[in-house]
Amino acid sequence: MKVIYDRETDTLMVIFADTPVAESDEDKPGVILDYDASGNLVSVEILDASRRVTSPGQIEYQVAPLTA
Repeated sequence: MKVIYDRETDTLMVIFADTPVAESDEDKPGVILDYDASGNLVSVEILDASRRVTSPGQIEYQVAPLTA
């Protein structure tokens, strides 16, 4: 998984798979979902990220503990 914030275009992208995008859907204004040919989610793109996301230039990554 990759997270890219482009300050110049104010775009935040979360890429889940390095797979070609076959279809894109603007789920809500400024939120674009990209899908591969099988319909799997490939990435999420957030336009005007600095207005929609708190601190788009910072990232925190956590893995939830396994439950028994």
